[in-house]
Amino acid sequence: MDKRTFTNRLVVLDTETTGLNPQEGHRIIEIGCVELVNRRLTGKRFHVYINPERIIDAGAIEVHGITNRFLEDKPTFTGIVEDFIAFIQGAELVIHNAPFDVGFINYEFSRLNNEIGAVTDYSKVFDTLSYARKKHPGQRNSLDALCKRYNIDNSHRDLHGALLDAEILADVFLLMTGGQSSLLDEGQGRPEESIVNSEIKYLPTDRPALNVIRCTDEELNAHQQRLEAIEKASGGCIWNKSMG
Repeated sequence: MDKRTFTNRLVVLDTETTGLNPQEGHRIIEIGCVELVNRRLTGKRFHVYINPERIIDAGAIEVHGITNRFLEDKPTFTGIVEDFIAFIQGAELVIHNAPFDVGFINYEFSRLNNEIGAVTDYSKVFDTLSYARKKHPGQRNSLDALCKRYNIDNSHRDLHGALLDAEILADVFLLMTGGQSSLLDEGQGRPEESIVNSEIKYLPTDRPALNVIRCTDEELNAHQQRLEAIEKASGGCIWNKSMG
């Protein structure tokens, strides 16, 4: 397989597993990834459930809610590995507590015995937990704590899930490392080539006046809270200063 060719493409990744330690034979049961290009969500995802060919620890089921019966008809890691590598190839992986997920993925790679190598043969890795600890020393830096700090709604996160957690982590990452990019709508990727029309078109002078819809006090307050969150996350926000 071709090895790394790094670009500005990011893949936010999370996994769920049968237990805590791959050295004890625990396996990956779910992988969820979302793609960012130029710090914008593209709408591309990679999401699979995996039959681990072993029993899931009861404590793990309490965390993610994935049962052995649910995984009975799912593919094994061997069946998804090529598609997974194709998705992460050349990207920089954004992972919260990266040593955990990367350790499990490398363990799965090693079990295949076909010289696949390691995660870092295909992708760079950015650990958001390590970054958060440096940015917010002495504070709690779990994904839930970061959501609270950056005003990200994770009320729908009753149980852990790889794809859901990857989507939440993408929001945390954008705010924690820059801020403004998280305001962009999901599904935006690289801008398409502009179509320029040199013909000048004039609007009729007797056209009706534009209907101006003014924002409510509640909307103004929500907007200000968002600007303050951006300023706190990135150390500055030109929109917030312009409103002062």
